[in-house]
Amino acid sequence: MPNSTKSVFRATLCAAAVSALLSACNSDSNNDQDTSSPIVPAPLSIGLLPDTQGNGWEVAQHPMEAVLAKHQAHGVDLVIPVGDLTNHGSTKEWAEWREVAEKYREAGMEFLPVMGNHETSWAYTVEWIENMRHYIPEDAVHMPSAEWLNYYIIRENVLVIGLAYYNLPIAFGWIKDVVAEHEGKFEHVVIASHDGLIGAKYGQTREQIVQGTKDDNRLFDIHKEIRELFAEKDVIWVQGHEHMYQRSQVHARVLGSNDPGGRNAEPLASTPSGGNYRMPSYTQIVSGNASYKGYEYRYGERELIQDVIQHKMDSMSNGSEHYDANAAMLHFDGSRVDYRAYSAPHTIKANSDGPKELLEPNWTLMDSFSRSSNRCESLIYPNSIPDDQRPILNHIVEYKTASCVADDQSTAKLLGGTNNTFNRVDTTERTMGYTAGFNRAETMNDMMRLSYQFLFTKHSSWDVNLNGNNRVVPNYDSIQPDESGAETGHVVLPATTIDMKKHLTLSWMPKEAATVSDVLLVSGTQVHGGVYQNAYGGEVDIRTIAGQPGSQPDGTVKQPVVDLPSYATQAWDVEQIIADPYGIEFTTENLAQAENLNLAWKADGEWQAVAASECVLDLPWDEDYLTNPPARITSCSDQPLVGYDSQYGGRWWMIAQQDVELALINK
Repeated sequence: MPNSTKSVFRATLCAAAVSALLSACNSDSNNDQDTSSPIVPAPLSIGLLPDTQGNGWEVAQHPMEAVLAKHQAHGVDLVIPVGDLTNHGSTKEWAEWREVAEKYREAGMEFLPVMGNHETSWAYTVEWIENMRHYIPEDAVHMPSAEWLNYYIIRENVLVIGLAYYNLPIAFGWIKDVVAEHEGKFEHVVIASHDGLIGAKYGQTREQIVQGTKDDNRLFDIHKEIRELFAEKDVIWVQGHEHMYQRSQVHARVLGSNDPGGRNAEPLASTPSGGNYRMPSYTQIVSGNASYKGYEYRYGERELIQDVIQHKMDSMSNGSEHYDANAAMLHFDGSRVDYRAYSAPHTIKANSDGPKELLEPNWTLMDSFSRSSNRCESLIYPNSIPDDQRPILNHIVEYKTASCVADDQSTAKLLGGTNNTFNRVDTTERTMGYTAGFNRAETMNDMMRLSYQFLFTKHSSWDVNLNGNNRVVPNYDSIQPDESGAETGHVVLPATTIDMKKHLTLSWMPKEAATVSDVLLVSGTQVHGGVYQNAYGGEVDIRTIAGQPGSQPDGTVKQPVVDLPSYATQAWDVEQIIADPYGIEFTTENLAQAENLNLAWKADGEWQAVAASECVLDLPWDEDYLTNPPARITSCSDQPLVGYDSQYGGRWWMIAQQDVELALINK
């Protein structure tokens, strides 16, 4: 079995360092080299620094120090502080922030800070500019009339755009111009803002549209175009603001069987005319926490346009015994992206407490993915969905896909297995209110309509809501006039329980020196260990504790997962998680050489056969092998189950229980 994700990521970063060193040497000694050769971008690592606001008039220096030290240990090139660097934006706080950041900048780490609401709402724009202009790169290109607030840089093959709090609607036209101007100069797009279009507990769609001001249409008119552009450009959106961690897929097209252009009308793999399939969605990362504050999970999944892949929080209340410090990193190498997100618990409430647990942080890898631009992808839903709901709208709970095609015409697909190991999280009950004449919603029916038009799935037999059949409830008793006589009221979003999905990707990379085929990355199988958190981050036992009332699509409660697999760790550590067993097929067009090849995977940076030749079964795939494996010789019992279908020729299959990197090698 390959080594842990941590080892792979470390090897990738080391390779990046060697590549950068060789590049520097060549540039010094080979000044007469052929400049007409295409420039190969060097690897680039980006770290995310969540909110660092402390309590009162201080910066949370201990979590900030721990996160930046973690970034430095992983070779991060540049860090994006995602807003709310301070609590009050005071001169004292800026001095504290710079005291920590300066030594990392002097060590070569670049910073790309974005402004949060605790900088803007306290009207300290003078302090922001005076302090952050020294950190924003000199080559940054600023949005006209929004200098120091919205800007972009290009590093290697990555376009990075930074936006100030609430600036997405006014900056979107500029973003489109920037993307169009530099088309062909980048392969990846990272957009950073303090807040997000969707968010975890906030989100501009809820705040500016559903609960928005009457006739304020800046976001209303372009929200769909924003999602479509971000999906088209495969944007990775990173943000702060929420004081919790969440990764999700935000979709450009709404979910609904009555929408012929909806995302489930798309193919799920390669097509002859369109090539390999990417879902019409973009990745949203709410970066977590580096402060002395923690919050509960409000509103929950906006399931109409969002699927939550991973969610973790700790509020040091209501069953949660600590806060989290979060350190997430994106590593770009050519078309490949490797993402790693770590958390470390701490109980610090003020700088005067001292570093406590963060003196030697207990970092846990709690989320990860690896993928390339050339990929196929799908969502695998949890096995908690009632049987009669599974055929509706492609609610696939099995690890099955159609074929995904490599440049060398190798193909891969998932063959079977069931998503029995998934993470679960509760939300709190919340309300959304309106005042006629002031808000976009004029009546209770308006508020219901906007809720289901922009955020939540209105449950029906043909379009089920997996988080409950009464996701938004009108509260007619709340209707009353305000002081001016205008109607006011609110709807209720009952507390619910959300079972997270897996975002499965099959990605192709070019063949390597040691392989005779292109390289396949299988990612997304290994991020869930069967953890259940209440709405404040307290951990409860998913095997014995039921979810919130009404949390199933039929109006019943999500039941405890009493048959949680024995291999489920019920822990966060991705390095220790054992995935549900799944079958995968790998085929080659190199039929003449097929008998001389082995299916291989990468371990410790080296390619090795998944199973010894004498352990490879000459059998076609059978899904029954997942529970009733065929007999093998005793010496093969500790090796993965691998088969070669000689009747077909050029077709291998295996059963895996982790993310894998596969290719064919010579025997």
